[in-house]
Amino acid sequence: MNRIAECLLLGLLLAVTTVEAGSDSQLLLSADLGQRLFSDSRFSANTKVSCASCHRPELAFTDGLPKAAGVSAKQGTRNTPSLLDVADQRTLFWDGRRNTLEEQATDPLFNPIEHGLRDEAHLLSLLRADPHYPQAFRAAFGVEGSDIRLEHVARALAAFQRTLVSGPAPFDRHLQNDPSAMSPAARRGWELFSQRAQCTRCHVAEGPRPLFTDHGFHSLAIGLRRIERKLPELTQRLVALHRDGRVFDHEALADADIAELGRFAFTLDPADIGKFKTPGLRNVALTAPYMHDGSVATLEEAVDLELYYRGAQDGRPLILTPQERDDLVAFLKALTSDSPTPASPAGSH
Repeated sequence: MNRIAECLLLGLLLAVTTVEAGSDSQLLLSADLGQRLFSDSRFSANTKVSCASCHRPELAFTDGLPKAAGVSAKQGTRNTPSLLDVADQRTLFWDGRRNTLEEQATDPLFNPIEHGLRDEAHLLSLLRADPHYPQAFRAAFGVEGSDIRLEHVARALAAFQRTLVSGPAPFDRHLQNDPSAMSPAARRGWELFSQRAQCTRCHVAEGPRPLFTDHGFHSLAIGLRRIERKLPELTQRLVALHRDGRVFDHEALADADIAELGRFAFTLDPADIGKFKTPGLRNVALTAPYMHDGSVATLEEAVDLELYYRGAQDGRPLILTPQERDDLVAFLKALTSDSPTPASPAGSH
């Protein structure tokens, strides 16, 4: 077992301790099954794409690409978000269209750009025909092969994703009054982040282990300029899609223009046009490129962009010296976990 796999196993065991006694075995079996499904490329149209293809542990479960690539190298419309600490998110996907891991887990399987499976029957036929999966589902959920349902797949994948917890970082030791945990630059960056720059208005740093997100939706106007002349047409299309119950079918999600509308596509509230979920910042140094469309290549550029729009919204520019910007970046790097990020409860990908 490699070092990354060992770290995930530790994370899984820690997660198990948080559940009620008597359910440990069930959780382990479900999470192990979920990890197998997560890593299995057979559940894609070309048998080459798995969940792990876009969620790589060494990149904090992102893929390092501006936009996700799926079957036959088809490009999606949004950047791959990290799955670390995903169990603590209040909504899922950049537009927040799903509320639970179980609701989210199987969406990529039937997206023609991502896994490209035809339908639920296609997935279940692959599972039931496999010599090993029926036994694993029986152990985890007490169902026979013929009784495996999509909900069981979703529950297994969600169980695995709940084990993906980021490890402690230098910032955590700083909160525990370890004066040597962060460099002087990172300490100055934290002071700037939490005070004059007011980054904590959106990247909330509350509690003993902050995730640095308000779980809200905000706009930096990224991508909106490209579609601003199309807004009347796009909003009419979205109203029609809502009326027909098709707003979140995969055809609509694959439309690059609609994808830029963010939360609005879900709520139809004009105030939500171009708004996307505030990402957490733990392990942010590992997850470049940044923003919902992957258009910002480096952490330094992301800091500059955030500060520019924060100043524009407040009606006063926030001017930083080169040293202050470097300090902010040093702080953000201090949110990187000490140990390699987890990979699997049973072994490496």
